[in-house]
Amino acid sequence: MLQAYKYRMYPSREQGTLLMKHIHACRFVYNNSLEQKIRAYEQEGRKLSCFDLNNNLPALKEEHPWLKDVNSQSLQSANKNLNNAFTRFFREKKGFPRFKSKKNPVQSFQVPQHYRMNFEHGRIKLPKIGEIKTIFHRFFIGSSPGR
Repeated sequence: MLQAYKYRMYPSREQGTLLMKHIHACRFVYNNSLEQKIRAYEQEGRKLSCFDLNNNLPALKEEHPWLKDVNSQSLQSANKNLNNAFTRFFREKKGFPRFKSKKNPVQSFQVPQHYRMNFEHGRIKLPKIGEIKTIFHRFFIGSSPGR
């Protein structure tokens, strides 16, 4: 069984802006990919897979150079989340995927690989952001991913 933990992070001012840049970029990629999927289905009647959307990311990075400052795996996970939303829509009839809004109070992005957690010094290292001071208020049980 998988168990999730929430820890409070205290980023510096620069790290805070980098975190927000990651959040904005993932939301932008999600919304852009959703628009591409809708347009491809309406105009050509074809479905774009997660693989197709990930192949469009380099061209999107050329159009919008600020996307190069963000971890590429986080952008790929935004496409994966969109693909999962469409799967739930077709299988479970849970509702058509919606565009993500800046005004939603819950903003997040995923870091699937290359993060490091240092429990002794209270730090989490994220790619392209650096080490962020973290308070580990709860004991971590299990094998530590990213150690």
